[in-house]
Amino acid sequence: MPASKQLLALVTLLIAVAPRPLPAETPIDSMVSEAIGLVSRVRTLVRHVGGSQGQTINLDDLSRPTLLESRLRLALQPSNGELRITIPGGTARRGDFSLGSSENLTGHLLVIDGKADIYGHLTGNLVTVQGDVILHPGGVVSGDVLALGGEVQDQGGEIGGEVRTLKSSTLLAPAAATTAPQALSPIQSVLRRVAGVTGVFLTLLVLGFGLVMFGRQNLEIVSDTVSHSFGRAFLAGLLGQILLLPTFGMLVVGLILSVAGILLLPFAVAVFGLLTVLGVVGGFLAVAHAMGETYIRRRMALGVMIGSPNSYRYVLLGLGGLASVWAAWALFGWVPVAGSIVWGAAFFVTWLLGTAGFGAALLSRGGVRESFAGRLLPPEALTDEYLWATPQFGVPAARRPGPQSRSRGA
Repeated sequence: MPASKQLLALVTLLIAVAPRPLPAETPIDSMVSEAIGLVSRVRTLVRHVGGSQGQTINLDDLSRPTLLESRLRLALQPSNGELRITIPGGTARRGDFSLGSSENLTGHLLVIDGKADIYGHLTGNLVTVQGDVILHPGGVVSGDVLALGGEVQDQGGEIGGEVRTLKSSTLLAPAAATTAPQALSPIQSVLRRVAGVTGVFLTLLVLGFGLVMFGRQNLEIVSDTVSHSFGRAFLAGLLGQILLLPTFGMLVVGLILSVAGILLLPFAVAVFGLLTVLGVVGGFLAVAHAMGETYIRRRMALGVMIGSPNSYRYVLLGLGGLASVWAAWALFGWVPVAGSIVWGAAFFVTWLLGTAGFGAALLSRGGVRESFAGRLLPPEALTDEYLWATPQFGVPAARRPGPQSRSRGA
């Protein structure tokens, strides 16, 4: 039955059973006294009903302090300065509590947000929340003692049960304020994106220079494969991405089926992962090499003097061109709609070229097979003399050099 109905029923019952003297025998004082008694009964009922809405905490068993802590957390959550906890067979107090040397308290005792000074005799268990238990000389606690977020200081008293402490309790700690992340300004957003793009560019540049230093021939073969068989390289890379996980699964299953294969499984997994990373990163660097080489060749064909056309310069220019796509996103990524469009375009271009590079690495077997690399031009073909159809400035036209040598600029 709801509390309001209980209150109404009790008021009706009190009115019905209240003694009603005769009108001639009811003075004003008697009527006032009867009204005061009725109000007192109603207040008692309201207090009883309101107290029934509080949490009931049983302190009979203190052997599981974490469970008791979780129950107290729920009980203390809605309290706003007013203690609304019911202790069966005991009492609950908020703030510091002191039991005098001549006092005897029967029942369990719960002290919240304060210390408990025991000078007298407590028959029952004692629990403190965010407070210490101080047992003075002559003080007696016949039951167990538990301090949640405090300590038990025995200064000469007597404890009949067990003593437990849980110092990490945060029952009364204020909830951590959840602050929303502060939105970055457009300038901060641009600087953060520029830093990210620069970091990736420098990392790939270091890897590219290392690949040129230790595997220039393989890098050039993969780069030529991209230049002369871009369509095949892209299809091979797309198929390789689709079959990558099935191939890995077949490799693992095949090794598990044999005793020797189980021993080789960790090494095979490591080698497979390493080859995959080399294929993806090496193919992407080969694409950058091809882009830089194509750009420099066209510039030289137009008569621009290039100091030293080599693979280091190719990789640097190619990575710079790829980074320029992401630099546009870094500058305009904060724009609500345009930023998403630029990011999508940059991601698509990077995926397209990366797929082609991965496919070129697969087709050329990591720069070993030259079937799809096309014809290697000699260094003389990088000049623009063969573009002169007629003599200019008294210089006769020269023949276009043929594929006589397979050496290239370093």
